[in-house]
Amino acid sequence: MFNDKSILITGGTGSFGKRYVKTILENYKPSRLIIYSRDELKQYEMEQTYNDTCMRYFIGDVRDKERITQACNGVDYIIHAAALKQVPAAEYNPTECIRTNINGAENVIHAAIYNKVKKVIALSTDKAASPINLYGATKLASDKLFVAANNMVGAKFPRFSVVRYGNVVGSRGSVVPFFKQLVADDVAALPITDIRMTRFWITLQQGVDLVLKSFERMYGGEIFVPKIPSINVVDLAKAIAPELPHEIIGIRPGEKLHEKMVPKDDSYRTIEFDDHYVITPSIKFADSEVDYCFNNAGEVGSKVEEGFSYDSGQNPVFLSVSEISEMHKHAEV
Repeated sequence: MFNDKSILITGGTGSFGKRYVKTILENYKPSRLIIYSRDELKQYEMEQTYNDTCMRYFIGDVRDKERITQACNGVDYIIHAAALKQVPAAEYNPTECIRTNINGAENVIHAAIYNKVKKVIALSTDKAASPINLYGATKLASDKLFVAANNMVGAKFPRFSVVRYGNVVGSRGSVVPFFKQLVADDVAALPITDIRMTRFWITLQQGVDLVLKSFERMYGGEIFVPKIPSINVVDLAKAIAPELPHEIIGIRPGEKLHEKMVPKDDSYRTIEFDDHYVITPSIKFADSEVDYCFNNAGEVGSKVEEGFSYDSGQNPVFLSVSEISEMHKHAEV
């Protein structure tokens, strides 16, 4: 579906954008593949590797409505990956986080509608489910904006959906490169916030594949949630540095012990498929009646039981220390 199409990725110089571009170029022949981001150095560095004739590099910020509207001219598909993602930074710089994650999302929506883009998928996070920190709250607001945007266009295009997943193995700013840097610096112990802490765990390629498949599956208005394993943070530390002891430092501002991707309060509108869940819209769209149990890829799902919750601490699938180590070997960013 991406051959001879024009695709734009906001925040495209990040970990996701690079892997997405690699995957698209290896499997499809798009007419244009546009990287939209605000850092010229990162674009220059990325261009040294990804310089296919279809590649375009646009300097711009999602906060700039005029620029993102200009960049979306002639675009068929948008992946909205741009965001301020660091939880502590968001707590200390709330206005900046709101301007990028909420106002920026609204600008992408208006740019897509103005340019009659076909489909838009916004990347979300497990922290948007029952959020306790500002980053999660802004991403929840963003999710709501993208879902509701389907009502702004009625039966016309674009269609908007959301993909929500957990921590990405080894992504920039995550705990894995942080631990590895500490090991390289010969620290005496690895800092552990809480020995009970768990997280959902997904590889970058799995995240990219989920987005690609979601473009095929979507009607518009869905929040796609993959079925992925959990890890315990202590097991992660053991996998990275089995010889090092641990120092308990306490939970940072805005952190949870366990993450959720489907809150219990959303169980009444959640559908389970073989390898993913779909949270259906909480609002009724004016233009059509959609049975989300049957997606556009021909897959069939069924509603979960009332009170269901998809929680990293209660996940039936946990990775062992050896499985975490093996996953890292095949998941370099």
